[in-house]
Amino acid sequence: MALLILLTVIATACGGKKPPVARPAPPPPASGSSATATRPPAPPEPVAEPVIVPPEPVREDRIASSSLDDLNRNSPLKPAFFEYDSSDLSAEAQRVLTENAVVLKQYPSWTVTIEGHCDERGTAEYNLALGERRAVAARTYLVSLGISADRLRTVSYGKEFPFDPGHDESAYTKNRRAHFVITAK
Repeated sequence: MALLILLTVIATACGGKKPPVARPAPPPPASGSSATATRPPAPPEPVAEPVIVPPEPVREDRIASSSLDDLNRNSPLKPAFFEYDSSDLSAEAQRVLTENAVVLKQYPSWTVTIEGHCDERGTAEYNLALGERRAVAARTYLVSLGISADRLRTVSYGKEFPFDPGHDESAYTKNRRAHFVITAK
């Protein structure tokens, strides 16, 4: 008897009363938004991607629109440092120059002057020659990485323009460098 009642309830519930339930069925797909969610997420994702893409060109535009003074004040080109009385490129100096080459390849219109600097020890003449060797070593390495030699100038300042005016090894270490100045863009 209970089985008969259960079958009657199921038949009545599933019988002709389903079409009114079909009307509430369209709202659940809208609120469930399985079909609708497939359509809206596709547009927001492309919208989100262009929002992410424009900041990169804006950043490039900021660099491109910066004055040479601003570019050099916040230079993307890092100095390469040298050991005492040496113009040999250390592994760290090669790593820095490789990073600089990546930047220079991104901005092929830039020309750069590579300044060779020394610490205060030694004669002015000796340090001018050592600074020149340091600048040339940096230039040669950049050329080996595919940067056109026409874009790179060298100059030596010897010990004339120290980065750190101190008179200890910490200052000397900072002053033995090849410094990069963007001269045209």
